[in-house]
Amino acid sequence: MRKHEQKVLQSSHRKRNYKPIIIILTLVINGLVAILAGLPGVENFNAFDVKILPLLNAIFNSFTFLFLLFALIAILKKNVTVHKRFIYAAFISTMFFLVTYVSYHFLAPSTPYGGTGLMAGIYYFILISHILLAIVIVPLALTSIARAWNMENERHRKIARWTMPLWLYVSLTGVIVYVMISPYY
Repeated sequence: MRKHEQKVLQSSHRKRNYKPIIIILTLVINGLVAILAGLPGVENFNAFDVKILPLLNAIFNSFTFLFLLFALIAILKKNVTVHKRFIYAAFISTMFFLVTYVSYHFLAPSTPYGGTGLMAGIYYFILISHILLAIVIVPLALTSIARAWNMENERHRKIARWTMPLWLYVSLTGVIVYVMISPYY
């Protein structure tokens, strides 16, 4: 698409204010996760083995990581259509992750890490950095996609330069945390 056609398309596109939605979703998602982290879990829940949920979390995080990686490759090759598709796939797999993550933390007590020494230090470093950046990635990812929807391409690129590597880190470290704690479920 030529630059002139892009400008005409951008000027005819009505920009929407996604800020309230981003703020509400950020507060709801991060608040729900924070509340559930402090709850003891449902006693005597036996409808199914809830220990399958952390495995599903890791699977969904793995898919998110791969989708983001493919989205990054696509945009580096200037293939915007493929980039969008992989970004949407990453959002969908992240939503599935959130459902299984929230369900597990509602239904099961928290699992303590059983390792010691250097491995415990590595685990907690990865876990804490994962948690802190997961909190930050919610508004970053939502703002990135909102700017893309509003065709604010330059502003989208500026925030996506931060969002992409952080989201890749969060999804990858989610899998690593699972691998490290899975023997203790």
